[in-house]
Amino acid sequence: MKLMSFTYQGGRHAGVVEGGQVFPVGLINARHGTNYPDSVLGLIEAGIQAMPVAGVEALPLSAVSPALPYDHPPKIWCIGLNYLSHAEDIQAVQPEEPGSFMKPASCLFPPGGDIVLPPPEISDDVDAEGELGVVIGRTCRFVPVEHVREVIYGYTVTLDLTALDVLRKNTRYLTRSKSIDTFFSFGPVIVTADEIGDVDGLEVITEHNGGVCSRDFVRHMRTRPLELVRFHSDFMTLQPGDLISTGCPKGARIKAGDGVGGRIEGVGHITARVTQGLRKPVY
Repeated sequence: MKLMSFTYQGGRHAGVVEGGQVFPVGLINARHGTNYPDSVLGLIEAGIQAMPVAGVEALPLSAVSPALPYDHPPKIWCIGLNYLSHAEDIQAVQPEEPGSFMKPASCLFPPGGDIVLPPPEISDDVDAEGELGVVIGRTCRFVPVEHVREVIYGYTVTLDLTALDVLRKNTRYLTRSKSIDTFFSFGPVIVTADEIGDVDGLEVITEHNGGVCSRDFVRHMRTRPLELVRFHSDFMTLQPGDLISTGCPKGARIKAGDGVGGRIEGVGHITARVTQGLRKPVY
């Protein structure tokens, strides 16, 4: 099942995506007498893996505006330098264990929306990275390797951004360099795990101005998705809706006016426009 959150006629809803159409959850409930939550996070929390769409009136995807699947993931984990090519691109050494860091929900922007670059005096060297995102489906801790698949709800595509010049000043500035407003997005579709037969065979692509910036297969990650889930469950309780963004082969250096995106066949496609922000106090 492919899920998305969207806005239509002033309301925000969840729906099932099939064949270039979206079947709103509200109409599924009305047609089949069900009571599914009308939010993607609610569906994940309820463990809903399939919904009937037969006889349900669909909306063309062109008629709706994609939104973030949900606005406040409980946790956003990202994995740095998980591909050797990315480490080489920024002249860094891959860590022995997952180079994980967290991002705040305040840095989220909607898929298809605008990346707003910070004023140049804050950063003028930013890259964008298309990545595979793992969506946790149930509360778990200390998950044995043989049970990891049971706690994964599905997969999505993410865009993770970095202020590289901030990071170059000091590696301890990693969280700051990753947390600027509009430095993360995911979606617009979440695909349930049963639709992905071979996660390691997925190819992760970062697009830049209509071309391919980088591409590589999940099997070439230093730490692959299932192990990332097991590893992080040793350190904390994972919750439904948590995201683990698994890393990028190489980021695209971006500037105002660019277009950037991430694509994973069978999972989805996320895009963004790049604009220049100004120093505009808000208080």
